[in-house]
Amino acid sequence: MTSVGQPGRGVADLRGRRVLVVDDDARVRTLVSWQLEADGFAVLEAPDGQRALERIRRDRPDLVVLDLSLPGIGGLDVLRRVRESERAEGTAALPVIVLSGRSGETDRIVGLDLGADDYLVKPFSPGELAARVRSVLRRAGGAPAVTVADQRGLAIDFAAREVAVRGRPVDLTAKEFDLLAFLVRHPRQVFTRAQLLDHVWSANPEWQGEATVTEHVRRLRHKLESPGERRFIRTVRGVGYALER
Repeated sequence: MTSVGQPGRGVADLRGRRVLVVDDDARVRTLVSWQLEADGFAVLEAPDGQRALERIRRDRPDLVVLDLSLPGIGGLDVLRRVRESERAEGTAALPVIVLSGRSGETDRIVGLDLGADDYLVKPFSPGELAARVRSVLRRAGGAPAVTVADQRGLAIDFAAREVAVRGRPVDLTAKEFDLLAFLVRHPRQVFTRAQLLDHVWSANPEWQGEATVTEHVRRLRHKLESPGERRFIRTVRGVGYALER
C-alpha cells in the first residue's frame, strides 16, 4: 500500500455516500478509510465476512470494498450470498469492488461471474481505490431514461432489475443485466468491445479485456434467444454489437 493521496477530483456529487470496507487487516482498513473519508465518503468497517453481511443488512451501504481472504466466511461467499439475497428480494445490485492479494485468474473469473463491479490486486494505491469507488458509484447511480422498456418482446424493468422475454422471466447476473440495460438505452447504436468495457465495466486492464464482453454477449444470447429466432443483439463484423429494435 502506498501513502494516502489527496482527495480526488469531482467528488462533490458523491459526498456522504456510505462505503463499507471489509478486510481482516486493520492497517488496510485504516489506510483505505482515511482516503475515502478525505474524499467525503462516510466509511463503515467490518473485519470478517459474518460482520460484513450483518452490516450490509443493517446499514445498507452504497458500495462495498470486499477483501477475498477473510476469516470464517470468505469474500467470494459474502458476494455470493449478497447476490442471492438480491435476487430473492428483487432489490437492486449492491456495487462491490473486490480486493485480493492473489493475481490468479480463477478468483477474478469467479468474482466476475458473481457480479463484482471491479477488482484490485494488493498492494494498491488508496488513491486508485478511491477513484474506482467514484467510478463505480457514478455508474450505479445513473438514473435510467425509462422505468420499463419493451423491445420486440424483450421487457426490461430498470428499477427492479428484471428481464422477461415474451412474458418469460430471465435470470441474469448483475453484469449481464448492466450490459443489456446499456444496449437497451442505446438501441441500434453500435458499440465496440472497448467502448462497452469503458461504459459497463469501467475497464480494469488487470482484470477485464475484450473477451469479457464477448463472453457476456454469448451468455445473454443463450438466455434471451431461442434457436431459429431473430437475435436481439446484433454483431457488426469488425466493429462490435448493437441492440436491434
